[in-house]
Amino acid sequence: MGDSVELDSKDWAILGILQMDASLPVQAIAERVGLSSNPCWRRIKRMEDAGVIARRVALVDAARVGFKTTVFVAIRTARHDAEWLTAFHEAIAGIDEISECHRMAGDIDYMLKLRVRDIADYDRIYQRLIRRVPGLADVTASFSMEEMKSTTALPRPG
Repeated sequence: MGDSVELDSKDWAILGILQMDASLPVQAIAERVGLSSNPCWRRIKRMEDAGVIARRVALVDAARVGFKTTVFVAIRTARHDAEWLTAFHEAIAGIDEISECHRMAGDIDYMLKLRVRDIADYDRIYQRLIRRVPGLADVTASFSMEEMKSTTALPRPG
């Protein structure tokens, strides 16, 4: 993990705007935060260079393009050696439907988030995963019934 970067109120205001609409021109962002274009651009560039702004992307509505089901998959494994971890990393990297993977503390070793078309689509991915990764002790899927909140925006520290 990288070191945290000191941000002032103008930086946080710029980040707030970019997290809602990264397509805005620098001039529009600058006006909203009370800066001229050049200082605003320099702040954005500094945050990009420092890795605060990791990338600018388009957020696609998964359901509108056919990925209507969100699945959370809890994985427990009997193995934790380097060979197993390499196989696991390679397997999850090769499955595009896995949008997130977290190594967990507690009873669950890994938590995956998948966006799939339907339950049959999930089953296809599940079969692929268990064939590629030996030593999975337990794979438990939970299907989201309703997405009540979803955001990519980080809160401004208060």
